[in-house]
Amino acid sequence: MTDHLHFPALLRMIDERSAAFRAAVAEAPSLDADVPSCPGWTLYDLANHLSEGDRFWAHIVLNTAPGDERPSKDGLAAPREREELISWLADSTEQLLTALREAGPDRSCWAWWEPLASPHTVAAVARRRVPESLIHTYDAQLASGNPQELPATEAADAIEEFLATVCTGTVPWPHEPATMDYHAAEAGSWRQTVDAAGSRFTRLTAAEADGSKPTAAIYGTASEMALLMYMRIPAGSLRVEGDADLLQRLQNWG
Repeated sequence: MTDHLHFPALLRMIDERSAAFRAAVAEAPSLDADVPSCPGWTLYDLANHLSEGDRFWAHIVLNTAPGDERPSKDGLAAPREREELISWLADSTEQLLTALREAGPDRSCWAWWEPLASPHTVAAVARRRVPESLIHTYDAQLASGNPQELPATEAADAIEEFLATVCTGTVPWPHEPATMDYHAAEAGSWRQTVDAAGSRFTRLTAAEADGSKPTAAIYGTASEMALLMYMRIPAGSLRVEGDADLLQRLQNWG
């Protein structure tokens, strides 16, 4: 995906997933409900985290530059009464979307990731906020007792965005060099390579995917693959070929 060309779509995805998150909060039995996929967190904690992130990044895209010190999140705590919380969540999302539109996709800003595959731009921030809203909506649905499959388009891009932003870096891999292929049934295939130079990924063509011999390969739907990458479902729930322990080593590596 080219972030610039898809910027309006990214904003729409954030808006839609945020609305789904608020719906899950509204349906939950209590804001004190446990979030099974986020051990130790209540639904309120999850809502506070997502709204804090929206407001935090709204400030970043308008007020920072690459290389700045990490901004503070002080003063961003959400209200604890449900109706007020839902309004706060809606306002948090609107603050983020307004800031992203005002800044535009090409503006440079602070970011925590290495700018190797994901640049330090507003477009990359928007792309990062999509899986945040996507995965945490799933978390909220779990807490409310009604988990749903991730929308395929958002899940497919969440896979590649995770590989680009979270997994691409120069920290040396502490084991033997390895390759992990991720095959999402309706979204294509990717290869993550890890070695002394760090971690990087490539998108595979159908021919490359069919003829490749990676260290390990994992197969599932786009929804399953995205949930796996964010450790919401266990690797054992998907088909794995090759070195079955590689995924655990990758997750432990962080």
